[in-house]
Amino acid sequence: MSAPITHATVYFSGHVQGVGFRYTTLQVAKEFEVAGQVRNLTDGRVQVEAEGRAAEIEAFIEALGERMHGYIHKTEQVKQTRPAVFQGFEIR
Repeated sequence: MSAPITHATVYFSGHVQGVGFRYTTLQVAKEFEVAGQVRNLTDGRVQVEAEGRAAEIEAFIEALGERMHGYIHKTEQVKQTRPAVFQGFEIR
């Protein structure tokens, strides 16, 4: 069993669907040591799940927020420590 790592689930609200948000998230994720996924939710939000070292996740979410700041009106984040479940980063 792998060592526990930081896992963040982040919900972005605003004009975040249909603007390349998921593709941008995938590109930004490649700049950091994070694994996870991004997907559109039926309520209009985008959900990002990321896991890795806490500092990498913080930097990744901050960079994504800066890249897409014109579209994001609200960000909600839940963090926990758990074993890794993702390999790589993907759009769902």
